[in-house]
Amino acid sequence: MNKKLKKFVDALPIPKTLKPWRTDKHENYYEIEMTEFRQKMHRDLRPTRLWGYNGQFPGPVIDVKHGEPAKIKWKNKLPDKHLLPIDKSFHNLDKLPEVRTVTHLHGSETTPESDGYPEAWYTRDFRDTGSEFKTDVYNYPNQQRGATLWYHDHAMGITRLNVYAGLTGMYIIRDEREKHMKLPSANYEIPLIIMDRSFHDNGDLFYPPQPDEPQENWPNPSIRPFFNGETNVVNGKIWPYLEVEPRKYRFRILNAANTRTYQLYLESGQSFYQIGSDGGLMKKTAKLDTLAIDPAERFDVIIDFSKHEGETITLKNDLGPDADPKDETDDVMQFNVDLPLSKEDRSRIPSHLTRIPSLKQNSIKRIRNLKLVGSTDNLGRPLLLLDNKKWLDPVTETPERGSTEVWSFINVTDFTHPMHIHLIQFQVLDRQPFDLNRYNKDGKIVFTGPAKPPEPNEKSWKDTVAAPSGQITRVIAKFGPFTGDYVWHCHILEHEDYDMMRPMRVIDPDKRE
Repeated sequence: MNKKLKKFVDALPIPKTLKPWRTDKHENYYEIEMTEFRQKMHRDLRPTRLWGYNGQFPGPVIDVKHGEPAKIKWKNKLPDKHLLPIDKSFHNLDKLPEVRTVTHLHGSETTPESDGYPEAWYTRDFRDTGSEFKTDVYNYPNQQRGATLWYHDHAMGITRLNVYAGLTGMYIIRDEREKHMKLPSANYEIPLIIMDRSFHDNGDLFYPPQPDEPQENWPNPSIRPFFNGETNVVNGKIWPYLEVEPRKYRFRILNAANTRTYQLYLESGQSFYQIGSDGGLMKKTAKLDTLAIDPAERFDVIIDFSKHEGETITLKNDLGPDADPKDETDDVMQFNVDLPLSKEDRSRIPSHLTRIPSLKQNSIKRIRNLKLVGSTDNLGRPLLLLDNKKWLDPVTETPERGSTEVWSFINVTDFTHPMHIHLIQFQVLDRQPFDLNRYNKDGKIVFTGPAKPPEPNEKSWKDTVAAPSGQITRVIAKFGPFTGDYVWHCHILEHEDYDMMRPMRVIDPDKRE
């Protein structure tokens, strides 16, 4: 994009909360349409062609109570041609319909039929389907802890494109116990769905059709191993601002970017008070100067503006010492503390939040050593794999329902992978560095330091964890409450699509063959 966009000229939109179509004593029922539309993302850009849930980007917030089931009919009303370039050279995509969707509620404990399995895609009006999961009505029990979840497309081989086109939104499960904690609420609780995007000068989304240095024998379009956009987008606006009162606010932050990890900090030098993670409230509040948030992670934080009346505070992204000076993604959004205090702020920042029983006391059924590896395909293109296996290889991860396992992610690539396991919330055990150069020479793991405990804000329930290069990242999980087919994968969407995703089958221990 040649056009320079002025920052902080658009107000931050607050996504509306979706109301159920109907409610009875058994469940809330929703219908949500995936459609194409145009939406203005910046004052100086023409409206952008997007895909979204219920005609908006990001989609509406779905706000439910713990223990109250929700049923959602996800209706595909998208056109038959994709608005972004599709590489059809893998996963037999050349034999499949171009536009397919399947919605995954990320972090949800639900049955396989409602999980958003990558091959359970379907086309407009359910004309074609991709697997035995032949339904577009999903059941969400909402029996898990109160938490910030999110929903997004998960269609096989094109997740990166469907999400980039706009198919994403937030889903909140509320726990009644939070009401008594005096956390900031109502108008002072705000979702921040952060991502990056690039644009053509006419306002349309830009997603590169090929890697930066394509070889002559590579197809066009051809998948690339990562993509970072030129602008930061929050709640569907490029570099927005938010007017706030001099008081405490609760922000539910989601990194919905395809590839980018954010290193968030406040230019004013203020701290974030993180109270929750992927799986809900943490044991203790963590006071942090920087939030390192990988794709798909959620951080529930409180920011106190009470001593900053009249100030303008920029939420920044630390790009590191080697950043390109032309890179403008060091800015995310601004807070303008210029609203009068509407009433006395009686909210608080509790130090102790909730009880989180450790899974380390459980009997460990199995320890799995799982390598994150780099490879190349038959055309010489980068190919990221899990344990040197592709999606279509037979299932190898078959935990028993009710069993506790330790998964060790051994990252022998040269960058961090955010690892996500469907169905369950896990606990981070530790990370231990090893000599990556030595491994690349002779394949041996030689540790270069002791195992380090998780960061203070990781001592909670998680469903996505950063697995850094040259380290073994260990997580512990109890599998259930359901059995059936799920997946685990890297949540860099370009990696997930090709081919850093594996099937997982949770089995009934009484029916093991």
